Amino acid sequence: MANIKSQIKRNRQNEMRRRRNRSVRSFIKTRTRRFHEAVAAEDPAAASAAFDALQKALDQAAAKGVIHRNKASNRKARLARRLHDLSG
Repeated sequence: MANIKSQIKRNRQNEMRRRRNRSVRSFIKTRTRRFHEAVAAEDPAAASAAFDALQKALDQAAAKGVIHRNKASNRKARLARRLHDLSG
């Protein structure tokens, strides 16, 4: 346990960020699973709606710094390709 006041505050901040990051990553995983389920069901309308929600979640996570913006971009591109293959 830290004795220094600034380190105690830093530990509190780190814990809050850890919880937020964990929650956001879990939210992204849920959205990704829903997208994959819609693609597996071969439902273009549901897949498109799920993709839009997932894209928004990835952008928000990247903006908050939970994931790197390039990682968000790469995942969106890969999933958009799957969506395109489904509808094409």
